[in-house]
Amino acid sequence: MQTKQRILLVEDEEHLLEAIKLNLELEGYRVTTATDGKKALKIFKEERFNLIILDVMIPEIDGFQVAETIRLQNSEVPIMFLTAKNSSEDRITGLKKGADDYLVKPFNLEELILRVSNLIRRGMKGEDLKELNSYTIGDKTIYFNSFELHHADGTITSLTKKETMLLKLLIERRNEAVSREQILETVWNYDVYPSTRTIDNFILTFRKYFEPDQKHPIYFHSIRGVGYKFTDNSN
Repeated sequence: MQTKQRILLVEDEEHLLEAIKLNLELEGYRVTTATDGKKALKIFKEERFNLIILDVMIPEIDGFQVAETIRLQNSEVPIMFLTAKNSSEDRITGLKKGADDYLVKPFNLEELILRVSNLIRRGMKGEDLKELNSYTIGDKTIYFNSFELHHADGTITSLTKKETMLLKLLIERRNEAVSREQILETVWNYDVYPSTRTIDNFILTFRKYFEPDQKHPIYFHSIRGVGYKFTDNSN
């Protein structure tokens, strides 16, 4: 690893904390630890991190509240919950509070390392994209700040806010499947629960905008039972 990515690990079970810390350090990460929510927030305010790994059931301030506070200050840093709770309600709560991933104890350390690597890589992609105000697909260019799609012939199509947000999310995660839950959190913010058909209709609209042949898409794909994917190997 060329530069050490920084991780804040918040866990009150000391043996688990040490085991995770050791394994992450062996992978080349720089790990800072906290054993309660109050300390975690203090450390977060003083340092910059590429990933937060956060146990839900921690003293002082629980993990959900810690995540919510972090999200008020930073909407970009990836957050992964570690928890013994495995109900769908807890998963939804975690996503609502701004989590990007959710790993239930007991877990395999190899799986944890893989998820950490994916989250940090995804976060770095997001940082790269934030510096861009536009993105070109084929002969058309999206301008995120003005909600516009510029065509090769000079015509301009106005995009809705949700079209722009969904395009940006899929482009940030290009060549990766994006789950419906991630789309709900990022684009709809759980205010309204769109049906799968609603999201499908957005994808159909994107195909009309960008695909040379809508029946055989090369950019925008629906992956049954998983979610959606934007494929682009030219950028």
